[in-house]
Amino acid sequence: MRVSRRDFLRTAAALGAGAAVVPYAGVLEPVWGRESGPQRAFRPVVISSGNGLRAVEKAMEMIREGADALDAVIAGVNLVEDDPEDMTVGLGGLPNERGEVELDASVMHGPTHRAGAVAALKYIRNPSKVARLVMERTDHVLLVGEGALEFALMHGFKKENLLTEKARLAWVQWKETLSNRDDYLPPHGPEDRDIGEALREVIRYYGTITCLGLDLQGNISGVTTTSGLAFKIPGRVGDSPIIGAGLYVDNEVGAAGSTGRGEANLVNCSCVFIVEQMRAGKSPEEACLEACKRIVKNNKMRRLQDEEGRPNFNVRFYAINKAGQFGAAEIWRSGKFAVHDGTQARLLDCAYLYERRQSR
Repeated sequence: MRVSRRDFLRTAAALGAGAAVVPYAGVLEPVWGRESGPQRAFRPVVISSGNGLRAVEKAMEMIREGADALDAVIAGVNLVEDDPEDMTVGLGGLPNERGEVELDASVMHGPTHRAGAVAALKYIRNPSKVARLVMERTDHVLLVGEGALEFALMHGFKKENLLTEKARLAWVQWKETLSNRDDYLPPHGPEDRDIGEALREVIRYYGTITCLGLDLQGNISGVTTTSGLAFKIPGRVGDSPIIGAGLYVDNEVGAAGSTGRGEANLVNCSCVFIVEQMRAGKSPEEACLEACKRIVKNNKMRRLQDEEGRPNFNVRFYAINKAGQFGAAEIWRSGKFAVHDGTQARLLDCAYLYERRQSR
């Protein structure tokens, strides 16, 4: 068979490109695969809340080995869920007012746009794993309470006491000194302020970790897991297991997760709002700041405002986009976020709206 010089050069070029080995080639750089023609390799990124430094390291390690972003971010937060010294999630999380640890979690898989979640789950230290099973093994998105526990046990999870001695002692102290200040409120209106004095004086903890990842295939996934508000009313569910509030992923745009006062995120659907802001062209940081501004604007209850009408609570958001950009923002300057951009894991300052005056 005779082969023209043009055909020979075309074939040689294709074979040469197919033989190239490229682990990843920068954001959105095209790479030629051996069999499937032109593909794209993406520079990966993982972002998490400030307690997620180990989580982003683990997730990035798996992503570099070719793991799907969802596998990676769940494995990352599992390190924190399994840590009895971390009182924000999983084993060792601070309990409700009865001394019972109730956990919430959600996952969302960008490529399939599927999600799963559990809420008020007791006795199971890894709610993020159960949330994934809800996504993969049911026709539902959210299971709660006893139903979520039965589902977990059916799939081989083991019941265990999640209340560590450290968390128990914190609960006992709260019962002994602050039990007359709880989350129950008498009838009140938008202008009533003193009704919230007791709540403002009590140190309360919103323990959560969120983790978002962009893998080598350019797919985005996320997870948010929490023990919720410390000493909460039993059965209280915050934003973490609610898709669109505490977590949202759109594989064509980006992803967002949140920590902080869940009630504020629930009434603002903040994470889906952030993703839509990125769709409209805003950077991840800009989109997170817009969500903070929206909460400030919609915070009408005087009991939830300071003397200048600003929120007397904090909310923090984290986001990544398809191009591998990332950012985080909060209402009040108070903390950092964790990120791994393929070079190293590090903590960075969040953008913010307000800064508290330093006492002299």
